[in-house]
Amino acid sequence: MRTILVTGAAGYIGSVLVKQLLEKKYKVIGFDILNFGGESLLSVYNHPNFKFIKGDIRIKNDIEPLLNGVDAVVHLAAIVGDPACAKQPTIAEETNWKASKMLFNLSHEKANIKKFIFASTCSNYGKMDGDGFVDENSPLKPVSLYAKLKVQFENYITEHETRSDFCVTTLRFATVYGISPRIRFDLTVNEFIRELTFGRELVIFGEQFWRPYCHVEDLARACIIVLEADANKVNNQVFGVGDTKENYQKKMLAEIMSKIIPNSKIKYVHKEDDPRDYRVSFAKIYNELGFTITRRIHGSVENLYKFLKDGMLLNPYDTRYQNI
Repeated sequence: MRTILVTGAAGYIGSVLVKQLLEKKYKVIGFDILNFGGESLLSVYNHPNFKFIKGDIRIKNDIEPLLNGVDAVVHLAAIVGDPACAKQPTIAEETNWKASKMLFNLSHEKANIKKFIFASTCSNYGKMDGDGFVDENSPLKPVSLYAKLKVQFENYITEHETRSDFCVTTLRFATVYGISPRIRFDLTVNEFIRELTFGRELVIFGEQFWRPYCHVEDLARACIIVLEADANKVNNQVFGVGDTKENYQKKMLAEIMSKIIPNSKIKYVHKEDDPRDYRVSFAKIYNELGFTITRRIHGSVENLYKFLKDGMLLNPYDTRYQNI
């Protein structure tokens, strides 16, 4: 049984990944600063193969002891999203760049650690040229501090000379959505469905802009697929994570939701200056690792609508459900 360290374990994706790893009989060390609380880990906290450590990824003395006996690291911890990084740029740089670099270097020094997986983002593409698709070979044009720091660290680990048995993989996640133990409503799909579910007017800025979307359960599964893949297939590789058919304009999302939710009130505010506009091809992860998604926007939107209508959350507008 291998031991996996998950940084950002209590987060939106991390809490799902921890559960999936435990279901597959891995031992898991979850590390998180718990800025948003630890309720997302309550269902696994007493699991015999789970150990939680609270700490700050920026502090070497918090990180270094974790790495003894760990076989692989999945690095999710970050200040996540453009607004959160813009609001606290110093902490974002300390966390997403300096601390990530320290974690990587310390992991590389430990002979027991064989794999290091970094969660990056498709936001790195910025604004695509023309009407085609971007992919792992396309130029990166980060326009926010969040994406710039992700690109900076991607470059660092890709260009870093490593020992022969240390496998490094970057995963560029599509825009995430779906139900998670630490659900967020500052994400496009989740926010749109929340507003329409409760009869509010949904105001959409830049309805024509494209993004790829992927369910949180599938993004977490992709981490495990890389963990279990032959190192020769994933070492020093970048994989976009998503499905090429799951690229949508904001208006397309709203139209899907309005068919499910009666009397939806939607207002479009046209704008031309959104710097993020990209459609992504995810052929590489499908062709090379056999990754396919298990959930799509259509069925997942219905699930989110029922989740909210059933009153599963007392107050979906509570600030705990967003990153700022």
